[in-house]
Amino acid sequence: MEKPKVLFVHQEITPYLKESQMGIIGRYLPQGIQENQKEIRTFMPRYGCINERRHHLHEVIRLSGMNLIIDDTDHPLIIKVASIQSARMQIYFIDNEDFFKRKFVLKDKNEEYFKDNDERAIFFSRGVIETVKKLGWSPSIIHCSGWFSSLMPLYFKTVLKDNPMFSDTKVIFSIFDDEFTGQLDSRMAEKIKAKGMTDQDLELYKNPTYLNICKAALHFSDGIIVNSENISPELNDYVSSSGKPLLKNISTENYVEVHNKFYDEVLESESILSE
Repeated sequence: MEKPKVLFVHQEITPYLKESQMGIIGRYLPQGIQENQKEIRTFMPRYGCINERRHHLHEVIRLSGMNLIIDDTDHPLIIKVASIQSARMQIYFIDNEDFFKRKFVLKDKNEEYFKDNDERAIFFSRGVIETVKKLGWSPSIIHCSGWFSSLMPLYFKTVLKDNPMFSDTKVIFSIFDDEFTGQLDSRMAEKIKAKGMTDQDLELYKNPTYLNICKAALHFSDGIIVNSENISPELNDYVSSSGKPLLKNISTENYVEVHNKFYDEVLESESILSE
C-alpha cells in the first residue's frame, strides 16, 4: 500500500526565522509525520532575512525558471532547497527578487506591513503549486499554516479541482495567533482570479482583512486546526459552525501523534464547503 503523502506549506519554519510557535511546529511536525510512515514535502518563503550561507540553501535549477504572472507582471520563480540532516528532511524555498529580496519577513523596519503582501502571498502559493507539479508529486493532504499560505485551499478547490494529480487531495488550514490590522490590497480579488474561479469564490477577498482571508481559507478547507486561544470570537464562531473535522487545544506532549491521527480522519471524511 502506498504511503500517504503530506505537503506542508508553512509561513515560518525554525531555524530559518526567529523561533515562534508556528516555526517550531513547522520544523518538528513534518519530521514526526515522516517518522510515522508518511511521505512529506515541506515549503516556506525564502524571506531575504534568511542567511543562505549559514543554512546551506542552494538553487534547484531543474525546478526554477518559470515566470508567474501577477497583475500583468512577470515574476521569475526560483526554487531553493536546504537539508535538515538530523531529520533527514529537505525544505523547499519559494524565492523571487521582486518579493523576497528585502531583509524582512512581512513588515518593514518601521513595523509597517508591506503593501504588496497580497502579491507575495499569491506568488508563494502559486509557486508551491507549480513546483509540486514539476516534482510530479500528488499529495494526499496539504497542511497550510499561517495566513500567508491561506490561498492554497482556494486554488486546490477551484483551479485544480479537475486536475488528476490533485483529484483526491484534502486540504487542512491551521490558524495561529498571526492576525494583522487593516487589510491587504483592495484589488486582491482581481489579482487572484484565475480560470476555474467564480466571483462568489472571490467574494471575501474583495475586502481582504485578516478575518476574511482566514474565513475564505476555512471555507475551502477539508479540515481545520486551531493553534491559538487568541483568535477572534467571530473567527472562532465560524470555525465552530463549519461542520468540518476540527482539531484544537493541542498538547505539546503528543502533538505529532494527534496530528497524524487527524490527517487520517480528514482523509476518510467527505469534503464540505462552509456556508
